[in-house]
Order: sequence, then structure tokens, then C-alpha cells
Amino acid sequence: MEPVTLVFATNNQHKVDEIKHITGSKYHIVTLQESGIEIDIPEPFDTLEENAIEKSRVIHKMLNSNCFSEDTGLEVEVLNGEPGVKSARYAGEDKNFAANIDKLLQKMQGKTNRNAQFRTVISLILNNQSYLFEGICKGIIINEPNGSGGFGYDAVFIPEGSSKTFAEMTMGEKNVFSHRRKATDKLLEFLNRNHE
Repeated sequence: MEPVTLVFATNNQHKVDEIKHITGSKYHIVTLQESGIEIDIPEPFDTLEENAIEKSRVIHKMLNSNCFSEDTGLEVEVLNGEPGVKSARYAGEDKNFAANIDKLLQKMQGKTNRNAQFRTVISLILNNQSYLFEGICKGIIINEPNGSGGFGYDAVFIPEGSSKTFAEMTMGEKNVFSHRRKATDKLLEFLNRNHE
């Protein structure tokens, strides 16, 4: 059987690599670049859900094909859920990971509550119907970056059940805990049920 083709509405190659690692060969994940689309889709909303829906809608309108998008935020308990929906642009519009981490660690200086969670929301448009899937990974924020892998806040986040930051893990290790993995698993379960 031909693999199902889905356009992944993102320009973030790290996210594409992670999702492809999870989905395997049953699904053919096509990037925006491979679809010939070179736009930076705006994320104007205050929730991950609305941003994810907006991204998939924009691409669905342009390509009229099955597609999905995701929005992920790091939600820190003691900062009332910051950086949250602003995670990628926490320290400014240029999406500088190092600057984002610096700002986060500065705001958390002296705080004993280090609890945080990564939350991913995937928006799927399949046969013109919309669906949402959520994945959460709880953990803690450490005092300084550790590890050179991953991206975003991976170097300062240790998931529950591990002693390593995401940035110290291989992709396979990260996917044992990952929020993106949990949301993608729900997406795949849904697709498998609807594509038998």
C-alpha cells in the first residue's frame, strides 16, 4: 500500500526530523520546502491550539491537501506558564535559542520551584476535517545549559524519569519522553484507525 502523504506545515527542520523519526515509512511526510512553499506562517494567537490551527489552515488553503502543523511551548510553573506560546520568540523576534534560554534562566534565578512542562498541540486537516492532538512532557529546568544536541530549551530541561537533559539525549532517547512524540503517537493512532 502506498504510504499516506501528509504535508507538515513547518519551516523548522529539527521538528521535521523528529516527526519523521517517529512516523517511520508508513507515512510520507512532506515539508513546506518540498511543497515549494517559502512563507513564514504567522503565529499571532495567545494559545498553542489557535496557532497550530492557523498554520494548518493556511497551508491547507494553499495546497488543498491533507496536512498538519504543530505548536509547542515550554510552560514554567513559577513563571505562570511563561514562555508558553511565546517560547520561540521569548527574547525577541529573531528566535535566538541561546538568548531565550538566557532570559528564562535569568527570570528563574533564586526560584526553588523548577517545575515545567513542554506541551505540543498538533492540528491535523484530513479530508477537510480538523482534529487536535496534545502531548505533554513534565520535567524541571536546571540552572545552566547542559548538552549540545536538540534545539530550543532542550539543554535546560530534564524530563521526569531521567537524569539527562533533552540536549544530552539521542533522538531515540528523547522520543521515549518527548511531548512531540506523545502528540504524534495520538495523531498516528487516529490516522491508523482512519486509513486501514
